[in-house]
Formats: sequence, structure tokens, C-alpha cells
Amino acid sequence: MVKGLYTAYTGMINEQHRMDTLTNNLANFDATGFKKEGATSQSFKDVMGAKIKDTSEWNIPKRMGVLNMGVKIGENYTDWSQGAFKNTGNTFDLALSGNGFFALDYTDKEGNQSIKYTRDGAFTLTKEGTLVTKDGDYVMDVNGNHITMDPFAEIAIGRDGTVAANGEIVGQIQVADFENYDYLEKYGENMYQIDPDQPVQAGEAQIYSGYLEQSNVEIVQEMVNMIAVSRQYEANQKVVQTMDESLEIATGQVGRLQ
Repeated sequence: MVKGLYTAYTGMINEQHRMDTLTNNLANFDATGFKKEGATSQSFKDVMGAKIKDTSEWNIPKRMGVLNMGVKIGENYTDWSQGAFKNTGNTFDLALSGNGFFALDYTDKEGNQSIKYTRDGAFTLTKEGTLVTKDGDYVMDVNGNHITMDPFAEIAIGRDGTVAANGEIVGQIQVADFENYDYLEKYGENMYQIDPDQPVQAGEAQIYSGYLEQSNVEIVQEMVNMIAVSRQYEANQKVVQTMDESLEIATGQVGRLQ
């Protein structure tokens, strides 16, 4: 009976984790270029099957360790599917069609510089004519430099990222891509970072000036999932309540000495 309590408890924890993931997706519905997340879970038999087949150490299968019933929270994953485009008419609003990320020269509060990546192409010009994000981080060109132009010139940005001021090319926006997105780690609100040892390659995505990529979160689907998660959480909660009542009867009535 106590094992049943533990099983229901782990089910509640798992559903709470799924709910946290869904609410985070809904909270970022309006975030430009946001990619929704999903939560996974693992049953005991799946974990057991993986462990008994793991011979990576000394060619000997790993021991199971402590036997725990119930559900094990798995890893979260990111849905990298393309979001819809929104027409803004602003030349410096850029959207990527296909795989790839804009490369940013990011500076943290301590003044440390590093390269971050984003799908959020809501850019603007400084008074000096440098292309930056809304937070002031510099957009990098294909050579890893900042992109600077005459702020009063007529600017045109091509599908390949070339930036022309009054018809003269002043730079080309870098579109970076990676072989394995599993190494990408979320950073801040809408940026990503990757281990420096991982190779960076040129992305094949085309750049659309005057558009922004919206998030790929579908509100209706997320709401349906939230309802399902709530019902499953309540079902596990009722199991806990029922077993608690049964334990109270067993200890308070059946086990009472006559």
C-alpha cells in the first residue's frame, strides 16, 4: 500500500513538471523566435532496460541500485519547428526561413564577452549606425565583426544577409548552424549558447527583411494539454487520498486491540 502512495506521488510530481513546461510555453507565446519545449517521462521498465544493457564501464552491466516504483521525470526537449512570419515593414526586423541562428556579440553585466545565438531578429541601429539587438548586443557578420553603416542611408538587406547602404554592400549578416542541436543550451530570455568545442557551420536559412518569426507555440494545443495534465494530476491525488483513508482504517480500526 505504501508503494502505491509513492507511485501516485511520483505521478503528481511528473504532472507538475509537465504543467510548468506548458505554462512557460504559454508565457512566451508572444516572444519573437521562441521555440516551445516538451517534457518527457520514463517508466521503471524503460530505465531498467537501459541500465542492464549499459556496459560502458569495464564491460559489465551496471547494478540497478535502489528499487523505486512510479514515474521518473525525463529530459525536456525543444521543438525547433519553424514559426509563422509576421509582416512589420521595418527593414531591420529580420526573420530566418530554415535552419540557423543569428550570431550575437554578447556582453554580460560583468563585462565578459561571448557569442550567443538567437532566432529573434528584432534589430535596430545605434546612433553610430551599428546593427544591434533590442538589448544592445551587436549582430555579427560572416567574419565575426560588427556591422556598421550610415544611419541616414537607404538600407536594403538581401535574402543571403548582405547589407547594402545606398546600393553599396557594407557587410553580410552571419547565419550560424550546428550539426547537433542537443548541445544548444538556453541562455536568458531568447538566446542560446553552445560548448566552444562544438563546430559552427554556415546556416542555409534565408533572411527576410521586414518580417519577424513568431513563436511556434499553439495556444489551443497547449490549453488542451494543460487540461489533460490537470486531470491526470487530480487522478493521482485521488489515489493518494483513497490510500490515506485505507491506512487510517487499517491503523485506527482494524489494528485496534480488543
